Amino acid sequence: MMNETARRGVALVTGARRGIGKGICLALADAGFDVAVNDIEHDELMQATLDELSRKGVRAIGVVGDVSNQGARERIVQDVNNALGAVSCLVNNAGISVKVRGDILDVTEESYDHVMAVNLKANFFLTQLVARQMLAEEQPAAGRCIINISSSNSVLASPERAEYCLSKTGISMATRMFAVRLAGAGVNVYEIRPGVIESDMTQVVRAKYDERIANGLTPIARIGRPEDVGRAVAAIASGMFPFSTGEHFNIDGGLHIHQL
Repeated sequence: MMNETARRGVALVTGARRGIGKGICLALADAGFDVAVNDIEHDELMQATLDELSRKGVRAIGVVGDVSNQGARERIVQDVNNALGAVSCLVNNAGISVKVRGDILDVTEESYDHVMAVNLKANFFLTQLVARQMLAEEQPAAGRCIINISSSNSVLASPERAEYCLSKTGISMATRMFAVRLAGAGVNVYEIRPGVIESDMTQVVRAKYDERIANGLTPIARIGRPEDVGRAVAAIASGMFPFSTGEHFNIDGGLHIHQL
């Protein structure tokens, strides 16, 4: 069981009831954080994640809300404040892929706006909201941080899902801009770029990537797991990189490495 003296702070993780988000929550709990699990519904998956967190001896709550909606964002942060205390670690993990992969010349404004609203707009304005709260704290906690989960597609072009790639590239720049703005207040900002990770999002192309990985797509010859991303988030949130901000971390089995 986690004792009070070992607690590191309060983490809010968006899009967290399953997949990568769940892996992040469990790793943060192991590192001593109380965890607010945000997602769009409180279903069996959400409850299972909360139960696992509780068994680790930390305080855990579920906060339902669509982070692409302004009112929902404000309510989510207030609910966390009321139940657990001020957020000391924000993990912007919520994200969606395109509904239909296809030619970049066929991308619709509807699809573009929807992906951007969830993946980039929500990330930007939730970060802004939490950052304002952090700056207003009279007795700020040590080691406060914001961690953005982007994708290897922030730099690797996949024209069949153009709007997704653009949203992730935007996260990379937002990370650097918030890092510059918040460093003076002792809030470090980071980006994690997962590669091909086991999740519902990648399930539709799992066979394709299993074959490509077997044929040498990545130096580490396996698909990634949610816990791979979770461990990276926990290391950052635990203060292992105090003289670093605005940096990105590739959790992709070496996918980003140019090979000749």
